[in-house]
Amino acid sequence: MEKISAFMSTYYPIIFAFICMLYSIGLGLTGDMESAQYSAHWPGTILLFAIAIRQRRNSIKK
Repeated sequence: MEKISAFMSTYYPIIFAFICMLYSIGLGLTGDMESAQYSAHWPGTILLFAIAIRQRRNSIKK
């Protein structure tokens, strides 16, 4: 259980971004192109915010 917790605390932004990407692809496959294009920006934004938060968190600890 501890390994799962450590894995999730490290990789949760990647997992969440992947789910958002699948959501966008699903919208595109169903024909809702406007919503698919809108939600296609979510994974990149999630990953950029995760990088920024981790850099900020590490700079405060030093």
